[in-house]
Amino acid sequence: MNELKKNRVFETEVLDLSHEGYGVVKIGGFPLFVENALPGETIEVRVTKIGKSYGYGRLEKIIIPSEFRKNNIDLDYLRTGIADFGHMTYEAQLRFKQKQVVEVLHKIAPKEEFSVLPIIAAPEATKYRNKAQVPVRAINGQLETGFFRKNSHQLIPITDFYIQNPEIDQLIAFIRDELRKLGSANKIAYDEEKRRGWLRNIVIRRAHHTGEMMLVLVVTSPQFPFDKIEFLSVLTENFDTLKSIQLNINTSNGSYIFGKKWEILFGQATIEDTMLGKKFQISAPAFYQVNTAQAEKLYQTAYDFAELKKTDHIVDAYSGIGTIGLCVADQVSQVYGMEVISEAVENAKINANLNNLHNINYVTGTAEHVMAAWLADGISPDVIFVDPPRKGLDEQFIEAATQMNARTLIYISCNPATFARDVVRLKTKGYELKLTQPVDLFPQTHHIEVVGQFIKH
Repeated sequence: MNELKKNRVFETEVLDLSHEGYGVVKIGGFPLFVENALPGETIEVRVTKIGKSYGYGRLEKIIIPSEFRKNNIDLDYLRTGIADFGHMTYEAQLRFKQKQVVEVLHKIAPKEEFSVLPIIAAPEATKYRNKAQVPVRAINGQLETGFFRKNSHQLIPITDFYIQNPEIDQLIAFIRDELRKLGSANKIAYDEEKRRGWLRNIVIRRAHHTGEMMLVLVVTSPQFPFDKIEFLSVLTENFDTLKSIQLNINTSNGSYIFGKKWEILFGQATIEDTMLGKKFQISAPAFYQVNTAQAEKLYQTAYDFAELKKTDHIVDAYSGIGTIGLCVADQVSQVYGMEVISEAVENAKINANLNNLHNINYVTGTAEHVMAAWLADGISPDVIFVDPPRKGLDEQFIEAATQMNARTLIYISCNPATFARDVVRLKTKGYELKLTQPVDLFPQTHHIEVVGQFIKH
């Protein structure tokens, strides 16, 4: 440890990759995490930060490169986290994610054998995202759009976002260029430190199958600092796929993207897309998977694991706008869904009517409370689908869900670590993990989805 000092440069071999895409090296047994470094490489690394149990280093030179390195990647994608696996070939990304799921399950239950199926690759490894949330800032007196450097609010200007649909990138660049003509960057662009300026973020959604686009300008005031009519006319004349333009007023100093007040400037409040043959109206704040084509594979895997029957009653927990339940409503007897966000529940009901589905009951409330009430009313589902946030399932949910005695619980997870934790907790309640399917929903990033089939003992 005496030799390990900040700014010292060492030649070393990269031993492993962290789940966030940092290369792992050891100097005298002390681990350093190094951006843009891959296992098997020999590199020169400069020590930048030393903590109690680990530190960080900066890649100075690649002496022997990995055979899996992609050399034509813009390093801003790594610096911002837009594509923190972008320096790896896609085949290497898939292998690493498969290995991660296997290892995290083995770590929580080393004596058990889990059936982990080969990862499902995405049909498109770039340009797949159907949603963008892009900050707007003034840099040296010029209005810029881009993305924040990792662990900071320093904007890095970016035009081609690599993993977003190109039409979204084109609209962002067009808006940026128009705004530069309309006034002072310091007046239009938001300044977090001084808490002044008008435009905080540009949020765009694009429906994968229909091509419809929605634009939301997240602003500090409903009053435009330039000619609103002229600006909207230019947008709609140049982008005929724009079906909705909205203002969201956010005056808080927190990190939330959206405030509570909305105003429709053009078109309607939603855009329409299809998923697995069903129609969905999508509102600006609604949750909708950002990779539609791969989400269809994810959900189809979940349905295949459920082995649904026409007589089945299913529960769609964390139902959002209804995507999971609605896509199979015509294959089962009854769908019950719950969601804490009342606007999403109303959106789900509209989507049910849009698809002429009447065997669906959506309610507002927490899953644990709603399921307990349903159980008291004699509702006993055959299959429960659960798609929780990254924190996974809490104890109350597990207790309520397992008391319903469904034959199968299908768990869609965006975090293998909390999924693995919940494998153990569900087993104590009588549900055994039989099949695990990794799905690469977010190519070029460290994120991974997992579908688990749990069978009642």
